[in-house]
Amino acid sequence: MKLLQNAFDPNIANEFANEIASYDFLGIPVFDGPNLWNLLLRFAFNLLVCWSITHFFYYKKARRRDYYFTFLLFSTVIYLLLFSLQNLSIEIGFALGLFAIFGMIRYRTETVPIREMTYLFVIIGVSIVNGFGMAASYTTLVVANVLVILSVWLFETLGLSKRQATKIITYEKIELIKPERRAELMDDLKARTGLSITHVQVGSIDFLKDIAYLKVTYIPDDPEPNDIDMITKFKQK
Repeated sequence: MKLLQNAFDPNIANEFANEIASYDFLGIPVFDGPNLWNLLLRFAFNLLVCWSITHFFYYKKARRRDYYFTFLLFSTVIYLLLFSLQNLSIEIGFALGLFAIFGMIRYRTETVPIREMTYLFVIIGVSIVNGFGMAASYTTLVVANVLVILSVWLFETLGLSKRQATKIITYEKIELIKPERRAELMDDLKARTGLSITHVQVGSIDFLKDIAYLKVTYIPDDPEPNDIDMITKFKQK
């Protein structure tokens, strides 16, 4: 045993260990311990931040599981893509444009409410910061993410994100559209529709039929968007 200890050379052992650690296949390392731990640590942190924003701020009011799923999946995929591209020579403008196009392709087929689009942009932005922030310290990344969370919390607390919807109404009491009778018009619309109306705009007026088209802004009770709000009547077949 003493002979083996005397024959042991630490320099040779380190060189042999480095050769094993740097073993690659087709020019790609088989195992990169530090990079793997960095990936897992930052991934867990990014997922925690995006989940907190989605669960405690967005879902608390909207209660929409489809966007809950969308936000978290966007966050996961974008972060992993950016982390994988960290060693490539890629311009930040190209990366942002790539994910902007990626985010818009699917959503062109349906109307996405502005609040959902805002949260989608926040989730994408946070994931880009965490995925591209390889050169930043952990303290810088934590502070950046905390600032985002505090900003969302502040604006939600102030009620700046309260969702409103609009509806087109064909109105027959044309005498109430006069500016001096706006209060009566609001009361009549609230009583007849049951909506929490905050604003009324008068559009096209037909004096021959004694009707006017009104655009009313209201606070919806249902978080689901109403796709037929802007329809005045169905087409007759």
